[in-house]
Amino acid sequence: MATKYSRQREQIKAYLYSCKDHPTADNVYSAMRRQFPNISLGTVYRNLTLLARQGEITKLSLGDGGDRFDYDTSPHYHFVCRQCGSVTDFPLAADELSSSFTNLSFDGKIEGQVTYFYGICASCLHNAGPGEK
Repeated sequence: MATKYSRQREQIKAYLYSCKDHPTADNVYSAMRRQFPNISLGTVYRNLTLLARQGEITKLSLGDGGDRFDYDTSPHYHFVCRQCGSVTDFPLAADELSSSFTNLSFDGKIEGQVTYFYGICASCLHNAGPGEK
C-alpha cells in the first residue's frame, strides 16, 4: 500500500539530509517546530519510524536510550564519543570490516550488520586538560 504524501514528512527528510550530526527525534522535533508550530513530538516519532521502516533513513539505536537518525542509508559505520555524545560517520569502508566475516562457519544468511565504534572524539581530546588524554 502506498504511503500518503505528507509535507511534514518531506520536511523531516529534508532536515535529515542537511544534517551530518545524526540528530535525535527531539532535535528533529525542535527543527520542525520552526516550520510547523503545531506539530507534535508523536508525529515526528511516527514519521521517523515510518521513514526508517521504508528504508529512506537509518535509525541508529546506540543503547543510551536515545535513537539517532541518519539520511545516509548506504553501508557505513559510526563513531560515538563517550564524552560529548556526538555521533559521526566513521571513515572505514563498510566492506573492509565485513570482508573479515566472509569465512565464518554459519548456516544462515547474513543480510546486514551494525557496528559502532566508541571512544573520545578529536574535539574532546583537544579540549581535555593535561593528564586527561
